[in-house]
Amino acid sequence: MKNKISLLATFLLLWGTFYASGQGAQSFSLQQSIDYALQNRPSLQATRNEQRIAKAQVGEVRAMGLPQINGSLDVGDNFIQQQSFLPAEFFQDPGNPNAPEPGTFVPVTFTPAYTGNATVTGSQLLFDGTYLIGLKAAKTYTELSRKTTIQSEIDVAEQVSKAYYGVLVNRERFELLNQNLVRLDTLLYQTRIMFENGVAEKLDVDRLRVQLNNLKVEQQKTERLMAISENLLKFQMGIDQKQAILLTDELAEVEVDVSKVRPQNFEYSSRIEYSILETQRDLAELELRNRKSGYLPKLYLNARYGYLTASNDFSSITKTSNWLDFGYVGGQLQLPIFDGLRKHYQIQQGKIAVENTKLGFQTLTQSIDLELEQASVELTNSLDVLESQRENMALAEEIARVAKIKFQEGVGTNLEVVNAETDLREAQTNYYAAMYDALIAKVNLDRATGTLLTK
Repeated sequence: MKNKISLLATFLLLWGTFYASGQGAQSFSLQQSIDYALQNRPSLQATRNEQRIAKAQVGEVRAMGLPQINGSLDVGDNFIQQQSFLPAEFFQDPGNPNAPEPGTFVPVTFTPAYTGNATVTGSQLLFDGTYLIGLKAAKTYTELSRKTTIQSEIDVAEQVSKAYYGVLVNRERFELLNQNLVRLDTLLYQTRIMFENGVAEKLDVDRLRVQLNNLKVEQQKTERLMAISENLLKFQMGIDQKQAILLTDELAEVEVDVSKVRPQNFEYSSRIEYSILETQRDLAELELRNRKSGYLPKLYLNARYGYLTASNDFSSITKTSNWLDFGYVGGQLQLPIFDGLRKHYQIQQGKIAVENTKLGFQTLTQSIDLELEQASVELTNSLDVLESQRENMALAEEIARVAKIKFQEGVGTNLEVVNAETDLREAQTNYYAAMYDALIAKVNLDRATGTLLTK
């Protein structure tokens, strides 16, 4: 019976692997899973789009210092011509009885019926302190966007690692439950034979059947949990939920670098959060310089060139000979004199912003120190618990083995076997829970030391 169940379990495992391969399953190691997520996670793609926007904003700021050229063409019909009033004395004619009386005003128009104007204007910024500093700030902002993208990538690597380890642990636990099922089913078969031969009681058979049924339910729950953990991993990777995946890493291959526990030569700059804060400080200082430069003058070079025409006959303005050209070139100097102390208060705000970024370094370093200590203690405790649970599981396996032998030889009770099997499953559950906690603690320590994702 045991051989039949073992062969069936092996067949199902091989068939499942073959079926998954036939359905186009993709194989992933942990590093491959992280690399896939970095390329395909939608949230990361959106973050990289924000980085591209930041680069485009640099070009937008740079364009302000390049020549600005515009052209315009204006042709219109003054269908109601504007009039002005002139004194009647301008129109005095002694020989004309219809001449206006002195002291009155006569409406006249100086506006032709049709006008046209074609102009090209250009301007060039020669000096503006805010522009020069703004250009530096734009480049620094691009650097901040790049570092923000790296921080998002580290977050994704952390999420994928934890999800990957969760699948590995559930897979190992599922395989162990299958082995327990085979062993318990064999024991039930043997006990049933003993009952039929009058060596065992029906109560012994019923107890083992209860144990077997409970174990099957636990196996089903673990199988569903494994499916959920795989779906979580697919989500973290940004892969379609319908895509079958195969994990190539094994729990036995996972190594924990104990030297990282309480590192002696840790540098805060290895944390992306510290680097981001440095860039934010640079931005705050540039913004302060930008506000101070608002007191400096601005110098522009302006030029205009164009043609204009006017006539009471529309056909006249269609002739190029009736268009007169004009041109202008000159400089413009803008001097800030008084703005109601607006820039003064802006500078005060900028100084406070710089001071806050400096205070942020103290908070961040204290936070990193605490995180490092917590992650180190968490990993140390997890490894100790894991070692203890490994020993407990080995003892529980030995107790279950001895209880089974004693029962089969008639010197032990079936109740001892049932209790030993229950203790064994509890020890196995505790062991895999401790293993998962240790793996999560490993990821947390890698994140705390800034070595989770290195490029």
